[in-house]
Amino acid sequence: MSALPLSGVRVIDLTRILSGPFCSMLLGDLGADVIKIEGPGGDHVRGQGEIIDGLSWYFASFNRNKRSLVLDLRNPEGRAVLERLLADADILTENFRPGVLDEMGLSAARLAEINPKLIVVSVNGYGSTGPYADRPAFDFIAQAMSGYMSTNGTPESGPLRTAPPMTDLIAGLYAALGAVAALRGREAGGPAQRVETSMMMSMMSMLAYLSANALATGIDPVPTGNDHPIASPYGLFRTQDGDIAVAPSTVPILRRLLSELGLEHLLDEPRFADNAARVANRGALNALIDEALSRDTQDNWINRLNRAGVPCGKVQSLTEALSDPQVAAQEMVLDVPHPGHGSVRMTGFPVKFSETPLALRHPAPDLGAQTDAVLRDAGYDASRIAELRRAGVIG
Repeated sequence: MSALPLSGVRVIDLTRILSGPFCSMLLGDLGADVIKIEGPGGDHVRGQGEIIDGLSWYFASFNRNKRSLVLDLRNPEGRAVLERLLADADILTENFRPGVLDEMGLSAARLAEINPKLIVVSVNGYGSTGPYADRPAFDFIAQAMSGYMSTNGTPESGPLRTAPPMTDLIAGLYAALGAVAALRGREAGGPAQRVETSMMMSMMSMLAYLSANALATGIDPVPTGNDHPIASPYGLFRTQDGDIAVAPSTVPILRRLLSELGLEHLLDEPRFADNAARVANRGALNALIDEALSRDTQDNWINRLNRAGVPCGKVQSLTEALSDPQVAAQEMVLDVPHPGHGSVRMTGFPVKFSETPLALRHPAPDLGAQTDAVLRDAGYDASRIAELRRAGVIG
């Protein structure tokens, strides 16, 4: 099999919790050698989520394809070891608050001295400039501050967060994309540069038609729950034995839906003649569709509508989705042996490569498991490694 896209790329990873580790995991999945630098206590996520056989499955799911080195960066000798590792690296990933790298003695100028080809990838809450740059950030706050939370829920419920930590994940995804783009630019003869993403700004970039319309009109969108803010019909509808999600987003698809339901004549009525009228009369239209769907079962309607070319599906629980036959066919749940901790099931690779399929090369590492190996690769001999361990510089 050919080498993975990022084979030969070395990443020194100072990130912790989620946004940064998601970025470095993506780089590792693509083939990079990711060296996760952890303090003596390890990444906090090692102790979070469901812990089975001494291993956090949350940690395991976001730290695969990495090697772990324990290094005390409060110790000058620890920082010297880090600088030595950076000298041979391609990418440094970090998700400290802006300014923390400078406080560690790793200013932009110093990093350029250590390795002028080093790409620095930073993930933070709000960006490194502006009045909020120094604020601490978590996903919940970024969901609120970005405007995203205000678009969720209904007028009755008020703003609602989404359960997955979307701002962490989107910022980490953008950071990985930026890292790969900066690497490509450097290889094409451009400069090594800093890549920065923030949780708040990354989330704002995903607001699509909501932000576009708000910018155009100056009017905030009204949260509409499962109904689409600018299209009707669109949402959850009631069948004989349960809800189905239906998304007839174009007029041809809407005609297919109404034809299958025996309601195509509704498009001749002024109150449903165009999308604006249908949005204004959403409640009446939804009631008519619910009435038609109540004549058959959820499964039968899903089969009938999909055959007719109408996007629809069941609202699955998470465990149902994870065991869905389509998920199995796409290999989106992996069963990964973790020596000493049993087997861990985790989500797989959403990006598929035809010639170099992604693979799990390393399970999430035990804390400091590769410390000695990484230092040997960096040129430290056994006696020097032993000295650093006695001094508490490494774990």
